[in-house]
Amino acid sequence: MKLKGTPLTAVLLLALALGLSALAAVQFRAMWADDIFVPAPGFEKHLLSEWFGGIKDTPADTPVYIQEGTEPGGTVLILGGTHPTEPASMMTATLFLERAKVTKGRLIVIPQANIMGFTHNSPQEAHPRSISFAAADGSRRTFRFGSRLTNTVHEWPAPDIYIHPASGQQLPGKERGNLNRCYPGVPDGSLTERLAYALTELVRKEKADLSFDLHEASPEYPVVNAIVAHERSMELAAMAAMDLEGKGVPIRLEPSPKNLRGLTHREWGNYTETMPILMETGNPVQGRLRGKTDERLALTGVDKAYVKAFALGRLYIPYDGKQTMEYRVGRHAESILSFLDNLDILFEERGVRVEGVPGLAELEEKGVGFFLAPVKQ
Repeated sequence: MKLKGTPLTAVLLLALALGLSALAAVQFRAMWADDIFVPAPGFEKHLLSEWFGGIKDTPADTPVYIQEGTEPGGTVLILGGTHPTEPASMMTATLFLERAKVTKGRLIVIPQANIMGFTHNSPQEAHPRSISFAAADGSRRTFRFGSRLTNTVHEWPAPDIYIHPASGQQLPGKERGNLNRCYPGVPDGSLTERLAYALTELVRKEKADLSFDLHEASPEYPVVNAIVAHERSMELAAMAAMDLEGKGVPIRLEPSPKNLRGLTHREWGNYTETMPILMETGNPVQGRLRGKTDERLALTGVDKAYVKAFALGRLYIPYDGKQTMEYRVGRHAESILSFLDNLDILFEERGVRVEGVPGLAELEEKGVGFFLAPVKQ
């Protein structure tokens, strides 16, 4: 049957298209609303542009929180949100930001390193726009679930091939928007390269003794539930890994490949005096075997396809049908606390002591939301 359009049907279709566009625009704009953080007493809020003015008044200028203890010591940096699709990274940094009481040295926390990645989703991945937690008083804490890459409105047009400036290494063009391929950064480069430069400058100028970059990886990826350490960090990392194994937290210890450039565990070690550490937990959201990718998957890690994959021996982590946010954040938090304990043993004058942050057992017992400050949203 042949259908014939009329001016009325054209108007109706146009109105429908405009309505759908308006609805999509509202959802897109909602991703630009800043997440709420409630720093623990003693933290001072700064902006990253204080360390490099080249990102001042740009979307890359992310908050930096610093707390100093009463006893002199070293400086430790916790970087979350390098990849906004890896929520346990941001939530671990948030946990330290909202719970930590520093008694020795200084703690620097950046919960959303690539804040530009939180303003959009990864195209065609059907990711949720947000995740939420019930705080101890019953209120909800909601955080954006962003993209692995900088929002393309800030990295357009992407080159066909991205050539890492410090090494000449060639990568797909979209990787220029991947913060953890742009270190040590370029002061007059793209916005993501300038962001990487600003973070490197912070590490250098603040003389950070130990610097963590937190991540999540797919269960089928070899470097998962792992510590990746620069050669300068290896002795400390080995001690922390032994402590974690003794606590029943299995973890791999991987050396930073010298020819894999642009990443924190390599470039912070090459261009600053810090001991850089990158850590990965296992998250089915990152994998290619996953089913429906919604908030439930991001929070519980429950996916029947990964149960089958584990039974077939295709995964690099034990998988019992779930990888909860509590377990993933707990692994990161427990690991950081082990590093701090051993830093104080190996390099007492550079030690940093922190109280009030729960470990893996407490997080699995009470949940991440229990330890978040309640707020009205």
